[in-house]
Amino acid sequence: TERDATSWSKRKLKELLEGLVVEGEAGRCEIGDLKHVEGEASCNSRKGKLIFFYEWNLRLSWKGTVKESGEKHKGSVEIPNLSEENEVDDTEINVSKKKGEGDVLKDLMRTEGTTKVREALRDYLKALKTEFTLGMILPTKAPVGQEQATERKPSGSTVQDSVTPQSLDMVGVKIPTVRIHMREVFNSPADELYSIFTKKELVQKFSKCPAVVEAEKGGKLQMFEGCVSGEYTELVPSQRIVLKWRCRSWPDEHYATVALNFQDLAAQSELELECKGVPVSHEESTRQCWKKQYFEEIHLLLQQSKDNME
Repeated sequence: TERDATSWSKRKLKELLEGLVVEGEAGRCEIGDLKHVEGEASCNSRKGKLIFFYEWNLRLSWKGTVKESGEKHKGSVEIPNLSEENEVDDTEINVSKKKGEGDVLKDLMRTEGTTKVREALRDYLKALKTEFTLGMILPTKAPVGQEQATERKPSGSTVQDSVTPQSLDMVGVKIPTVRIHMREVFNSPADELYSIFTKKELVQKFSKCPAVVEAEKGGKLQMFEGCVSGEYTELVPSQRIVLKWRCRSWPDEHYATVALNFQDLAAQSELELECKGVPVSHEESTRQCWKKQYFEEIHLLLQQSKDNME
């Protein structure tokens, strides 16, 4: 299978690059609009492996203020060839400035500015290989039925994610499926964690994408630009959510049943995930989806909320 990542990439590059702030002894600069974005990106799944192709020519504007004089200057940043042929550290980044004084700002952009731009480009490639590929076939690292590696809880204890041989069954048009079982502890009470899965604005915050969230029985769910979709089938506030849930790359009309159980643990809460009916070939990618796109992002969201309150 092949998926075009061009329009997704344009949005992601704009999101990561625009508004970057660079500060130093010389003054302060800020990257403005992504003035020019030309190129394409795609992802292929071949024999269980993901192969990425991307080639971009980018031009950004920047403006800055000299600390001592208060003079304002502006210029541009050009990235003529961001592609899989070069490492980000070797990618050419050219900084220019409009005529006049203010070379101290140009030097600031060439040093600190270039470093920040490279970090943003790394974040784009990381997102391309995780967020964009959500639900695409990934190579499985362990045979079905074998216990998976332990996941570490924030509390420091470990919990085993396991797939049992008995969980294999055949559903629908004889698709071999597997059950995934995971546990995760979050630094929030159960009612707050429940809200993160049922309130549209919170779902959009941790998923970093527009979403459809109709948190009622029979209500629709759509996330990650349509990569994940489903329907709420049971809701017990602060305690339990059951969903019909699927990834776009799964066989047509095939859904897993996802049960999320929330349990208060003093100032924390434990989330138990049970996902029944996952196609065997998508077991590892589904596990990684919940671990990276859901759990890790929710941890970040909760930490940000805590920091803002402090």
